[in-house]
Amino acid sequence: MTATGTGMYTPKPGAAPLPRMIAAQAALETKMLLRNGEQLLLTVVIPTLLLVLFSTVDIVDTGAGEAVDFLAPGILALAVMSTAFTGQAIATGFERRYGVLKRLASSPLPRWGLMTAKTLSVLVTEILQVILLTVIAFALGWSPQGNPVAVVLLLVLGTAAFSGLGLLMAGTLKAEATLAAANLVFLLLLVGGGVIVPLDKFPAGAQDVLGLLPIAALSDGLRDVLQHGAGMPWGDLGILAVWAVVGLAAAGKFFRWE
Repeated sequence: MTATGTGMYTPKPGAAPLPRMIAAQAALETKMLLRNGEQLLLTVVIPTLLLVLFSTVDIVDTGAGEAVDFLAPGILALAVMSTAFTGQAIATGFERRYGVLKRLASSPLPRWGLMTAKTLSVLVTEILQVILLTVIAFALGWSPQGNPVAVVLLLVLGTAAFSGLGLLMAGTLKAEATLAAANLVFLLLLVGGGVIVPLDKFPAGAQDVLGLLPIAALSDGLRDVLQHGAGMPWGDLGILAVWAVVGLAAAGKFFRWE
């Protein structure tokens, strides 16, 4: 509102500044995610249980050293996938089905602003996941090494790759199909993506194929840095960058709002 000469105020209609709209939508998306029991199970409970169980019970041969040193990087990668891909695909798919995206697309917030808000919500959730899992891993005796910058780059590119794939799935399939497909992919990549089971346990031919998956690149990259103290994992970063570009470009082209 604006003041007049007599001290009265007159309305000044108009949309809020774009950054404020994006921040408000991101906060709403984050609150909705954290209040959703199924999403919490997927993003917090399952990664935490897997980390604690496989670190304390000798179920899988993780090689020399403490099991938690092998498992913690893989569980961090799983947390990124669960939020940026599985959770986002399912939530966005049902928002699209119920017409939420269509209504939001007609609001003053532009479509790219809505996607930016969703991305910010994913990043906030991932930060909370990383903090929680790191604290638990330290309690289990984790001794990370390596360059923090490399870790951040891996997590950011992994988030971009999985976000693109999640939005592509949510924007092209029906909600029920997205729900089934996203959960199936989550389970398959959990087993075959180097998260818990080392890739060298698979046949040589399968290793070459599995190593090109985004979850394998993220798991192995984080493991090389945090467990072995390696430098910048350019190969894994390159694989994630390719998945990110392809996924986001395909999502931008084929995403349907209705």
